[in-house]
Amino acid sequence: MDLNTDLGESFGTWTKGADAVMFPLVTSASVACGMHAGDPVTMLDTCRAAYELDVNVGAHIGYPDLAGFGLRSLDMTFDDLFGAVLYQLGALDGVAHAVGASVDYVKLHGALYDRTVHDGEQASAVIAAIQAYDPGLPVLGFPGSALLEIAKEAGHPVFSEAFADRAYFPDGTLVPRTEAGAVMLDAGQVAERAVRLAMKGEIEAVDGTVLRIEPQSLCLQGDTPGSVAAATAIRAALEAAGVELESFA
Repeated sequence: MDLNTDLGESFGTWTKGADAVMFPLVTSASVACGMHAGDPVTMLDTCRAAYELDVNVGAHIGYPDLAGFGLRSLDMTFDDLFGAVLYQLGALDGVAHAVGASVDYVKLHGALYDRTVHDGEQASAVIAAIQAYDPGLPVLGFPGSALLEIAKEAGHPVFSEAFADRAYFPDGTLVPRTEAGAVMLDAGQVAERAVRLAMKGEIEAVDGTVLRIEPQSLCLQGDTPGSVAAATAIRAALEAAGVELESFA
C-alpha cells in the first residue's frame, strides 16, 4: 500500500504544513508546482528531501489560484487549463531533475481535483497536457472519476486513492470540508479505517453503508488539526497489520 501526502505548499514567508514530520511517514509526496502553492525554492527543497529519503515525487497540480490556495473552481477554457497543467509539470520536473529526482506521477489539487471527478471537459484538458508532456506518466485520483477514466482511455497507468480521515457519503463521494464531521480527528478511529481499507478494501459511509473501495494509495492529510497524529497512527497500524508499504509508482 502506498501512503501519499501533499507537501511543498509553503511559499515566500508563508509556511504551511508539517513537511519535516510527514516525510518519514509516506512513500509518495505530491509536491505543489507553484500555481496554487509552492515557489521555486520550496519546490527545490521538497524534491531534494524526497530524493534523499527515497520518497517518490508527484506533480500536485492545481488551478492558478495562489490567493485562494487552489480551492476555488475556475471556469478555464481547454487551452488555458492545458497550458497551466503543462507549465506546472515542466516546472516541477525541471526542479526535480536538478536534484536527481523525477516526477513519477500526477495528482490534482483542491477544486481542480473535485471538478474533474465529474467534469469531462476539464478532465480532458488535464489529461491532454499530461500526455503531451509524458504519455506514460501515471495518474493518481479519485476512484470512478472522469479524470481516471479519460487517463485510462489515453493509455496512462491509473491508480486510485482513499481517505481514511474523510467522511464519505453512501454514493462514495466525499463529504465537503465545509460540513461538520467531514474530517475525522480521532487518530485511533482513522488508523482503524486505514487498516480496513488496506486489508478489506472497504470503508463505512456516514449512514453506516459499507462502501467497497480498493485503493492503491491512502492519502494522509498534513495540514488539518490533529493530522500529524492521525498520519503517525495510520503508518504504525498498517505496519502492525503486516501491510507492506511501497509507492505505486
